[in-house]
Parts: sequence; C-alpha cells; structure tokens
Amino acid sequence: MTDTAKHAAGNQPFDPLAGVDENGTMAAKDYDSILLASFGGPEGQDDVIPFLRNVTAGRGIPDERLEEVATHYRANGGISPINEQNRALLDALQTELAARGIDLPVYWANRNWAPYFPETLKQIYADGHRKMLTVATSAYSCYSSCRQYREDLGMTLRSTGLEGKLEADKIRQYFNHPGFVAPFAEGLSAALAEIQAELAAAGRADGRLHIFFATHSIPTSDAEAAGPRPVAAELQEKTGLAPGEGNGADVYSAQHLDVAEEILRRVPEAAGIEWSLVYQSRSGAPHVPWLEPDINDAIEQLVAAPAGANANQREGEREGERENHGEGADAGPLAGVLVVPLGFVSDHMEVVWDLDTEAKETAEDLGLAFRRTPTPGTHPAFVSGLVDIVEERLGRREGRAAVGCFGAWNDVCAPNCCVKVMRDGTVRPTVAAFDSEVGVPTR
Repeated sequence: MTDTAKHAAGNQPFDPLAGVDENGTMAAKDYDSILLASFGGPEGQDDVIPFLRNVTAGRGIPDERLEEVATHYRANGGISPINEQNRALLDALQTELAARGIDLPVYWANRNWAPYFPETLKQIYADGHRKMLTVATSAYSCYSSCRQYREDLGMTLRSTGLEGKLEADKIRQYFNHPGFVAPFAEGLSAALAEIQAELAAAGRADGRLHIFFATHSIPTSDAEAAGPRPVAAELQEKTGLAPGEGNGADVYSAQHLDVAEEILRRVPEAAGIEWSLVYQSRSGAPHVPWLEPDINDAIEQLVAAPAGANANQREGEREGERENHGEGADAGPLAGVLVVPLGFVSDHMEVVWDLDTEAKETAEDLGLAFRRTPTPGTHPAFVSGLVDIVEERLGRREGRAAVGCFGAWNDVCAPNCCVKVMRDGTVRPTVAAFDSEVGVPTR
C-alpha cells in the first residue's frame, strides 16, 4: 500500500473487513448500491480487435493472431451476445429487487469493454453511494471467475482515488445455490425428452445417450491455486492426484462435479445415463497445460470407446464408493449427446460458438443427435437466487442456501485464494479477502 493510500485508509470511516467471522461469513451491512460485474464483449465489427487487445493485454500478441481468434465474433456480426444478456440480467435484478421492496440502484461494469470499471465506480461515487455490493457473472472458484473481479475492484479503487471512500464488497460464489442449479436441471429434463423423441422418430429409440457437463477450461496452474488452501489440499489428499491429473483433484473441477451430481439428482429420468465433466474454450500457448478433456475430443473418444469406458467417476474414489454412471453398458451404440453448459451463466460467445457450432458439428459428423441445454440467463429461479444472496448480505434473509457437499461458500475469500503471480512477479491488489489491503485501515 502506498503512503497516500495508507493515510487515506487510516482516516476513512469504515473497515471493509469489520464483521467477518473466522469462516469468511460477513455480518449484514447497509449497502446502498449494487454492481453487476462481467467480462464484456464487442458490439460491432470495429470493436472486435480493440476488445481482444484488452483481453490479451500484456501478452504481446500481434493483431494478426488476434484476427484469427476474431473469427467467432466476425461470424456473429462482430457482436458478443454477453452485453445484451447483461442488460437483460440487470433489468431482471432491478425488477426482482423492487418486487421485494429493496430500493437499491444496480450499476454495470465490464473488465474488457464498456462500461468499464473506473468510469462506473466513479459514477457510483458521484451519485452519492458509499457502500457497494458486487454481483459477478461467474459462479465458480478460480482466478478468472472470482479473484480477477476482486482485482478489478481493488485496482480501480486505487487508480480512481476512491480507496477509503467507496466500500466495495462482493457476494459469495454461487455455484451451489439452488437458484443456479435449478435452471440446469429444468433444461436437462426438457432436452432429454426432446432427444429421446427425436431418436424414437428415427427408429433409434434403443440408442445410448451420454451427458456432457461442459465448463470453461483453465490453466492447470490456476486450478491448483483455486479456492481456500486447506480445501485444495484436502481434495488432493483425497484423490491422490495433482490438479490436472483428474477431475476432483482441485477446487474448480470438484465444484463442477458437485453441481453435476446435484443436477442429476433433480432429473430422475436421467438415471443410468452415462455422464462426464469436460472442458472447452482453452486459449494461450499450446505448451501451457490446461484442464482436459476438450469436449470435441471427448465426443470422438466416446464414439470409439465401449459403453461405460468414459462414465464419470470422481478421481481417487474406488469403484462402488459412489453411484455408478456406467449403467448403459449394454444399451447399444451411442446415438446422441446432451451438453449441459454448467460452467456458464448466459449464452455468450463460448457457448454459442464452442458448443452450438463446434461441438454440435463434431457430434453430427459422427452421426449423433445433439442437444445443448440453456444457461440460467434471466431464468426466474436464477434471478431470485442472486437477490436471495443480496438479502443475505443485507441481513434480510435467514440462513445461506446451498446444495451439494461444499456448503455455502465464504463471503470473504481466504488468504491466497486463487492467487496469480503476474509476469513481473507482483500480485495485484484485491478487495473482499482476509489478505486484502485495498481500503483496509492500517492496524
């Protein structure tokens, strides 16, 4: 912390970490504004390369290579669906808040495209607000899903001179909130009925199905750093594997497995259908390891493998210790795949291109029926769930709803949670963690 920042923080009227208990649960606060924080995306052909420069800033990637990546956006008129989806989510949140009698304005800021964090936070402060609660459009625990948003807030408070003036907190990761899980279960149930009807009409009613739960791949180093250090160590000890060696050996993949199992528990008609957790949308240098398998590779391998060979099992657990998802072994040849994009909040570019275009083409080229279930988007259960969490932080709701094995995630992140060391050897300043310094008075 700079001398100026220390001086400002020492004279400020608040301590953002006041009220947090040893488990990272924060006491109620009187927030006066909400920030919807997201990734951002281009809104026209002229925006595509500048947007990609923002995304890859500091990596020295020339525009020629960025243009190769731009293909996905070019094919969609240079427009990412994410901004319009965030506008819809913002409107839905405002409507739900108003319906509950919560008079809080909702602002919106992006990491990589307008509206940017600095301008938005300055506007929030100029409008007279001093205690802001952030809702990010990422549900799970890893650097890009959680910590990077806390860095966005920390760096913005310092660069704008708002450190010690505007209090910035963030809601917990909501991967296992019932409001996030319910839309996926509803979508899987509907998609399963549709694909079974399609196969029956084609005379392939006895064909075997496989459910792919798909999420964004991340570098293995990010998977290793994800989540509280004690939880990460426990998972490695339980599985006997290092992150990247198998699903469930790190917090990020373990959270996804937990959600997948919860979705399946809510869809009894999916009982006995094989399933697996797969990844998509990897980027960066080929020599840098990311979580695997890629969904396209997994589809191809599934066709070539016998039934049951790719059924998911949490790594490190012996056969029979949990439900066996290989019950379709004698159900005949693979006839179709269902894809549940459980790693995503809305149908943005990674969903509509990597799944609806590439994965669908892979499946159809192999003669497989294909269905992709919807993301939560503005599903009433999801919107209601987010506002439930806001009410938790306002002290208007008893309990902290969660399903699965992890329990409600912490409001304030643990030390070194999802830490990432930058190329210059530094760690960026954050908010909303036990080891945050931004806006925290000197003690």
